[in-house]
Amino acid sequence: MATPALKDLPKVDVDLKSALESFSPTALKSASTEEKCLLPTAEDLIEERKHFDILKSVEDFDTSQLKKTDTVEKVVLPNEEDVKMEKVQQLVSGIEGFDSTKLRHTETNEKNPLPDKDAVAAEKTHNALISGVEHFDKSTMKHTETEEKNHLPPIEAIQQEKSQHDFINGIEHFNRTSLKHAETQEKNPLPTKEVIDQEKAA
Repeated sequence: MATPALKDLPKVDVDLKSALESFSPTALKSASTEEKCLLPTAEDLIEERKHFDILKSVEDFDTSQLKKTDTVEKVVLPNEEDVKMEKVQQLVSGIEGFDSTKLRHTETNEKNPLPDKDAVAAEKTHNALISGVEHFDKSTMKHTETEEKNHLPPIEAIQQEKSQHDFINGIEHFNRTSLKHAETQEKNPLPTKEVIDQEKAA
């Protein structure tokens, strides 16, 4: 391979060339070289060996040595007493941490809780009525005879209703085939000539 000519060599930037020419090695700072040991320590080897043994024992584990067991599910939900205790604790915590500065000032208006005259009279009447019922003396009652009234219709009304029912039933179930043929005879209701002459003569 032929050596390239000077003109074919890559050109260096003027600024970079100037910086390289004016560079002073005395501007470099002294730094100490720290050698790091990339080899693992004895503890690392022991830990890695333990980890490898664990993985190996898991891979080579014989599942036929396992025994069948029944899973027992335990209820982790709180019972009714725990819920009540928690509510009480929340209430106590809310009372203890309550900020009384948020309360507003209010005026207490005292009202007379005594009933008025009408309410006392109504209650007295009600109590007297209840007391009269509870302490009623049954010996003051008089003997009375109970008169039973017969609400059934009389025999005549029953027979009349039965006759009317039979009459209606006969009309509803009448057999027209039992009728006989009859000829209708038309009569002249007009007066004769003799009757007219007699009326005129009269």
